[in-house]
Amino acid sequence: MENAHTIVRVSGVTRKFKMGKVELDALRGVDLAVRSGEYLSIMGPSGSGKSTLFNMIGALDKPTSGKVFIDEVDVAQLDAYELAWLRCRKIGYIFQTFNLIPVMSALENVTLPMVFAGVPDQEAVDRGIRLLKMVGLGARFKHKPGELSGGQQQRVAIARSLANNPAIVLADEPTGNLDLSTGEDIIALLKHLSEERGVTVISATHDIKMLAVSDRVVWIRDGRIDRVEERSGLSISVGRVGGREADA
Repeated sequence: MENAHTIVRVSGVTRKFKMGKVELDALRGVDLAVRSGEYLSIMGPSGSGKSTLFNMIGALDKPTSGKVFIDEVDVAQLDAYELAWLRCRKIGYIFQTFNLIPVMSALENVTLPMVFAGVPDQEAVDRGIRLLKMVGLGARFKHKPGELSGGQQQRVAIARSLANNPAIVLADEPTGNLDLSTGEDIIALLKHLSEERGVTVISATHDIKMLAVSDRVVWIRDGRIDRVEERSGLSISVGRVGGREADA
């Protein structure tokens, strides 16, 4: 990543939620820069603010104060059409619950974002099959989600996230509903995509296995960044990370 530029920049971001008469501070002034082609993991205990930060970076939510920049474009200044364009073409999303459409085949799920982007039908089909082959599901493109295992469904979701050649892939707990072995396969696949395609992968996760493939780890606690560690500086052992008990 010698020539990497900053693709995501979060500056002084706060996010408040109202629950009845109570105001909850989910984020309390977060600053973060993410390099293009980087594999970044956001980690922290439940309620720490990592999913809220993930939603800010993915333009799925807006900060109460502060700014989020994607390629130095202030996301808050975009209108609804521009936001839709950004989400469709610049960012790919992978969710813990897969979010596949049950009545659609694997291929139809993968090509759906291309339909929204106006990709011609045959080009979309050809690209969708290539992506499914890339994630090891070339023989399953006609299968519907109910005919696939959890790991296979997540592979379809990964292929779908790459449908429009995004610069950024956001993975929210991508191994959360998978067994240990399948989770390791998905992590390895995401790392391969980051290295081979130059995609920036940002994962919000509890999964300590993710540390082994991350270029950097952002530890968040109580709505603030506690520390940011380079992969080379991490000390990993069972149940402990960097000399501390793991939060996950």
